[in-house]
Amino acid sequence: MTESVEVTVTSTRPLDVESTLDPLRRGNGDPCHRRTSGGALWRTSYLPSGPVTYRLTQPDRFTATGRAWGSGAREWSEGLARLVGVDDDPSGFAPTHPVLVEAHRRFPHLRIGRTDHVFEALVPAILEQRVHGIAAFASWRRLVQKFGEPAPGPAPEGMRVPPPAEVWRSIPSWEFHKAGVDPARARTIVRCAQFADRLEKTVDMEPDAAIRRLTAVPGVGIWTAAEVAQRALGDADALSVGDYHLAAMIGWTFLGHPIDDDEMVEYLAPLRPHRYRAVRLLIVSGSAVKPKFGPRTPITDHRSR
Repeated sequence: MTESVEVTVTSTRPLDVESTLDPLRRGNGDPCHRRTSGGALWRTSYLPSGPVTYRLTQPDRFTATGRAWGSGAREWSEGLARLVGVDDDPSGFAPTHPVLVEAHRRFPHLRIGRTDHVFEALVPAILEQRVHGIAAFASWRRLVQKFGEPAPGPAPEGMRVPPPAEVWRSIPSWEFHKAGVDPARARTIVRCAQFADRLEKTVDMEPDAAIRRLTAVPGVGIWTAAEVAQRALGDADALSVGDYHLAAMIGWTFLGHPIDDDEMVEYLAPLRPHRYRAVRLLIVSGSAVKPKFGPRTPITDHRSR
């Protein structure tokens, strides 16, 4: 029988499990993330102790309950408080721009959670480098469905566990190609899988040191490292410099015109160490602004190359 563990965490500040874990979802068809009609959030993960499926519910504003199945269930239960953001510290966050002040007023208890699983966040971030999210999500879905194992326990139909590093290391180049992943991103994933144990140790590092170690791997730039730090390390200041949309969105939202990355970094500097928190607030509150001036750029299909 599959092992099952149940754990409940409480917080002195209100929780919002769905919004806290939403950055972990890689598109609507993510085989590792599912929201069911009853309001439960289901996810899968691969821990050092093995695969796990977990189901999260929120019986009240201050409580999160999780039930997990699989050989990684007990290990997973030890990190639930961090996952839902109980340990997130927003002290010192004092925005002054009216848009951000209003967003903070409406969502004062926004949490930045952390999974503590670096490589698991790194693979989809690499897949999202320099391509449309739609294409990256499709690649993630195809690769996990083919190389990930079925989710343990009573998971919703079709859920899979993301492959561990040793599986990613062995995926042939043609399988990446069939999933729409170009050789550069495929090589970066395999290279990171080779150094996965060393990269996982960034969970115990200071943010700047963690970013330096991540970006020391060829193919992992500051944008990718920030995306990982946001999710795996719970870094509330990790700003996704180099994002295709972010700088323009910040400019339009706060200044009424687009800006570039350097201008964004300068403009948001007074919000350190909460720049990612500010970005999340704009997204969660629906306050982010970025006008559309033309058709979407075409989605590149690397399988045809």
